[in-house]
Amino acid sequence: MNKSSIVYFFILIALFVGALNYSSTVQKPFISSLNFIKTSYHNTISYIDNSIDRHFFQADTIDELKEQLQQYENNHLVMQELASEIDDLYKANDFNMSVNPQVQLVRSISYQKLGNLNRLWLDVEDYNSSKIYGLTYKEMVAGIVIEHDSKPLALLNNDIKSAYSVYIGDVKAPGIAHGNNDEYIVVNFIPAWFIINEGDEVVTSGLDNIFFKGLKVGKVISINQSEGYQTAIIDPYYDPNEPNYFYMIKVVK
Repeated sequence: MNKSSIVYFFILIALFVGALNYSSTVQKPFISSLNFIKTSYHNTISYIDNSIDRHFFQADTIDELKEQLQQYENNHLVMQELASEIDDLYKANDFNMSVNPQVQLVRSISYQKLGNLNRLWLDVEDYNSSKIYGLTYKEMVAGIVIEHDSKPLALLNNDIKSAYSVYIGDVKAPGIAHGNNDEYIVVNFIPAWFIINEGDEVVTSGLDNIFFKGLKVGKVISINQSEGYQTAIIDPYYDPNEPNYFYMIKVVK
């Protein structure tokens, strides 16, 4: 291979990489193919791991699993009884309220676009694209899930379009949290008459029908006043360095 052929080859490689980074038209089929391969790979590995576990460790764990199952069944019965008593209480006081929260374990497949760490394609069974869902990791808020090209796309906390309602501090000052394409989260539209302080904890309010009430978001690190409202900068609890598995909130109530 002569020198001009080598130069031509590297120019083609550079153009291809540039197209991947800046052209959604080129990226879309490329990433879709990779997502399909990656999903198939994960499913195969999970099946093999589960088969090995069942074969080699079944005898060692069956007693432990039986004990856990009995404990879970007992807890379930207790919760059913409590739910029944609460339901009776609501009926006795003429309340009309139903509670049926649902969560689902979901797996990340890949980044939506190379270089953007705030957006992830998710593998979600029975996905309903008509809703926005809350995304959590170890009881911390990780972001939201929206529909994009009829597929579930996770917008992590730092994404500028990731938004949900929150409370700040013991006074429960209301606000809207959203990403800032930075390491911190911004909470806007906090009424000026609420006294909030640096170090106050931020939790979800549950009023947006996206998250349960009280899930941890982060802590206030600075506060600004502007036109009758306050703005708070939040240091989030969730660290997006290992975006593998999440819990998606399918039904809040």
